[in-house]
This record gives sequence, structure tokens and C-alpha cells, in this order.
Amino acid sequence: MATMTSGISRPGISAAEFMKPDWLTAEHETGTSIIAVEFDGGVVIGADSRTTTGSYIANRVTDKLTKVTDYIYCCRSGSAADTQAVADIVNYHLSFYKMEMNDEPTVKTAANVFRELCYNYRDSLSAGIIVAGWDKHNGGQVYAIPLGGMISRQPFTTGGSGSTYIYGYVDSNFKTGMTKEECLKFTGEALALAMARDGSSGGIIRLATVTKEGVERYTITGNDIPKFYEG
Repeated sequence: MATMTSGISRPGISAAEFMKPDWLTAEHETGTSIIAVEFDGGVVIGADSRTTTGSYIANRVTDKLTKVTDYIYCCRSGSAADTQAVADIVNYHLSFYKMEMNDEPTVKTAANVFRELCYNYRDSLSAGIIVAGWDKHNGGQVYAIPLGGMISRQPFTTGGSGSTYIYGYVDSNFKTGMTKEECLKFTGEALALAMARDGSSGGIIRLATVTKEGVERYTITGNDIPKFYEG
């Protein structure tokens, strides 16, 4: 029998369940702005830090830059549970690869393991991934793996709900041959713009560079986050 609440019929759902706020039952989503950029000698990756559960902000300082190997990282958007599980599985596979081959996996190899998982389970996963890193064969590389499991190498790419607000900025400001410092500035400003407009993005800005020397992490907080016009 259907339960009636405020004139609305929801078969099989009690009045108490129907009146619960959405964040009590919604999954954790990294609603997200993520970006990665290639430069000569490595890559810059960046993300905001807000995790939402429905309309509730579950975590203001999430780290969405996830280590896959010592020289490869991924940026995660979509379901927090799905993306964490996929990243853990890829890390597991690449650990065996390193032991068997006695060599670091290439960025392309890592990206294709992500791609295979995201494609094979595309009907079950909500995962948009950016894979970026450095290897001795091809230097810094960025691979986009959006929902559905497609893969594409790009000089820079953005993802997540905040990316839709900054296409104009990144298209007009990106140029080939940027230095590491220019890429850090470009990435930080792009994320600041996305966070200012996208309700699912926010918190602090996390950045990292990946080169043959390893990984350097940066955090931009508070008044150091770039400011733009606020009407």
C-alpha cells in the first residue's frame, strides 16, 4: 500500500523515510574540479577539496590527487567510493607489474589499466579520471578517461562539474611550451575560477608536480587562493 505524505504517493516508502534530507541517503560524490597540464619534463596536476553527499558538504579538505606509483598520480571525479576502489585496484596491478618487469610502469600502461576498468564496468561506475605522470620513455604525459572509459592523451585536460565553467579560460590561456611555474599558475587560477562558480567545488586548492625527481606537493588556502571579480 502506498504511503501518503503531503499529497505525494511514494509506493513502499514510509512517511519518515520520505521526509529525510537527501544527504542522509546520497552517496559521497567528489563533485569536483580537476585539471592536469604537461610541461617539458613533467606534469602539473590540481584539484579542489570539496566532497558532497547530496547537498551536504561531507569533507572540505579531501585529497583528490591520488598516488598510483612513485611517478604516476590520478585526479578523481565522480563517486568517491568508485574512484577510490578503481585507484586501489590499479595500484595493486601496477605493483605486480613493477615486480615482474623490474621497472617502473609507463604512464600509458597505467592509463590503460584505468581505461580497461572504467570501460568494462561503465554501467556500474561513476568515475571520471585524469591520469598524469612521468616516465623515462615519454616524459610528462596526461591522459583523460571520462565517464564511459574512453582514453585520450592531451597536453592539458579538465574534469568534474567545475570544468564546464572554465573552458573559456583554459582555451584562451593555455599555450604550448609553458614552464613548470607557468603551469602551476595556470592550474591554480583555473581551479580558483571553477570553485567560485561551481557549488560542488570548493575548499582549498591542492597542486602537485611530477618529474623524474619525484613529486612536489603544494597547497593554496584562504586569502592565497586567486581572487577574481565578485559581483
